[in-house]
Amino acid sequence: MAYVYLLIAIVAEVIGTTALKSSSEFTKFIPSVVVVFGYSTAFYFLSLVLRTIPLGIAYAVWSGIGITLIALIGVIVFNQALDAPAIFGMGLIVAGVVIIHLFSQTMRYAS
Repeated sequence: MAYVYLLIAIVAEVIGTTALKSSSEFTKFIPSVVVVFGYSTAFYFLSLVLRTIPLGIAYAVWSGIGITLIALIGVIVFNQALDAPAIFGMGLIVAGVVIIHLFSQTMRYAS
């Protein structure tokens, strides 16, 4: 169940961050409400994840996947460009998350 909660936390954080861009510095009501709801939901579900997955591992996965998804949303929704170093760096982040899942002994005890 921890991975379901982690997925919910990641999606909620990505929704909140996307709405943060749309809130225009909290001057637009609906996007601002979405920001608060998204981050509140993200942190609540992240707290549930921490019952079984160690903090450092959970946060690494949460932030790494979140960074990548937000960058993709930036490209698709907000027409923001990514250069080669940015793409390479995000590839390293994804590789780090994969390495944690495949090889970390810490993850074996977290299930």
